[in-house]
Amino acid sequence: MSSTQQPSSKKQTLFIASLIILWYSSNIGVLLLNKYLLSNYGFKFPIFLTMCHMSACAFFSYISIVFIKFVPLQPIKSRPQFLKIATLSVVFCCSVVGGNISLRYLPVSFNQAVGATTPFFTALFAYLMTFKREAWVTYATLVPVVTGVVIASGLTFDPADPIGEPGFHWFGFIMCISATAARAFKSVLQGILLSSEGEMLNSMNLLLYMSPIAVLVLVPTALVMEPNVLEVIISLGRQHRYMWLLLFINSTLAYSANLSNFLVTKHTSALTLQVLGNAKGAVAVVISILLFRNPVTAVGIGGYTMTVLGVVAYGEAKRRFR
Repeated sequence: MSSTQQPSSKKQTLFIASLIILWYSSNIGVLLLNKYLLSNYGFKFPIFLTMCHMSACAFFSYISIVFIKFVPLQPIKSRPQFLKIATLSVVFCCSVVGGNISLRYLPVSFNQAVGATTPFFTALFAYLMTFKREAWVTYATLVPVVTGVVIASGLTFDPADPIGEPGFHWFGFIMCISATAARAFKSVLQGILLSSEGEMLNSMNLLLYMSPIAVLVLVPTALVMEPNVLEVIISLGRQHRYMWLLLFINSTLAYSANLSNFLVTKHTSALTLQVLGNAKGAVAVVISILLFRNPVTAVGIGGYTMTVLGVVAYGEAKRRFR
């Protein structure tokens, strides 16, 4: 009996390892390609780029759920439920657009450091919106999370005295913080709006409904705020023969990141997901520094390390004092 279980166990381990590799490569790949397109390629249209991502998510979600039946289709049952999903979609748009805008101005390493403060904003919004309180130890672990980003940002914010992050940019920092806060707000809001048994949706069905709504919001927004986007993109496509391929790969990876996140969540524990998520951020930082050669300082590395350790401690505290 043990001999038959061993191959099965190995297959399961290999399957989960493959999912994790897909999750890492998709998330890190879309992040680095976003940075390359927005900062190094002359593609300075973060709203249009987000619209491409949402279009790919809408298309692939429809194919995978309706035709392939990857997960059962969960229909929208009422107008109030649709309005709740639409609200989540708008918040989700703001989060993704803000993150993409910040990549125009900030190195990936610093972007990830700021993004790691998501637990701080989640705890803050959970308290303000639902009056949900955590144990004092849990709140204490958020101190190094925020302190680490402050240290990594630079102690003086003086361009002539770059103590912390050499690539610091105020507008990029504000957009990154806003995107991180919006991501946390969406998480808390989702728990409030779709909490009833009849309205709960798995992440893939939620993506299926949110993506088209996001596209409808982003198309007019891009045309108004990025009025020459089509002209410049067509010109770039003529100058760079691989631009359309890069845009397609980038958009496909955006869907793959959501799909792999769903699968890893389904086949591993919450604790494993937390640990893998923290490690993923560190891997993205190392790869981005090697690829883009952005300068870093010992203080910046120390600040980011403090933030990651704070996030790890926060996850452990929530698990113990649940």
